[in-house]
Amino acid sequence: MPIAENFTSFYSHKRTIDFTQCLPNGHLRLTDLCNLLQLAAGDHAEMGGISFSDMQAYQQAWVLSRMRVEILELPKWKDKVTIKTWIVSLENSRSVRALEMYAGDRKIVGCETFWAVFNTASRRPEALALPHEHFEKFADDFSTNERTSKVDLYDLDIKLADHKVLISDLDIVNHANNVKYLEWCLDQFDPEVLMANRIQSIDMNFMKELVLDDVVEIKADVQQRTFGILKDDKACFGLKISC
Repeated sequence: MPIAENFTSFYSHKRTIDFTQCLPNGHLRLTDLCNLLQLAAGDHAEMGGISFSDMQAYQQAWVLSRMRVEILELPKWKDKVTIKTWIVSLENSRSVRALEMYAGDRKIVGCETFWAVFNTASRRPEALALPHEHFEKFADDFSTNERTSKVDLYDLDIKLADHKVLISDLDIVNHANNVKYLEWCLDQFDPEVLMANRIQSIDMNFMKELVLDDVVEIKADVQQRTFGILKDDKACFGLKISC
């Protein structure tokens, strides 16, 4: 698509939380929070001519490599929220994007995402083929107190479950959607902590893609609240939860 007439380098839009996105406590699920943030990023990319549809002309897509979410407060059913996003950096095959969620004038969520350009034919990273100079980069404007970081998976001593990748796990790039990795781990997490909204931040690393019928292990270091998803003993995903 061409660059939208109303395109700006700083993007903002409003959402209303619906009941399908909430836990039984009435608050937004962490998985749906991540989905909403990524949808805002996707909308901004589409307005600026670097969306999935635009990139498919070159057999390219954005894939998420790292994501950090800092939570001050989770919105509830029927709450109206504003999501803001901008690009911190974009060079060759890599981009850092910042996102924030507001309830009125109050910031309730900060998020930093690290993206890579992925060739959907070769399944390898490569430089973005589309022009992006019209996006102003805000190199000193961060949305989180801490930047995205590597999740330490050396002490995963407990196996929690196996999971076989199902058709419902796949997205338009024909691999397991990144939010599904988080969902598989949270399904093994303490429900009382989730229902009490005690999680303050999550760090996620996406290392290897998973496809239909892949079988993985979900393991954990319970004391450190660290989770890993492994295929053939090789890490595909890491999650660190802070409460």
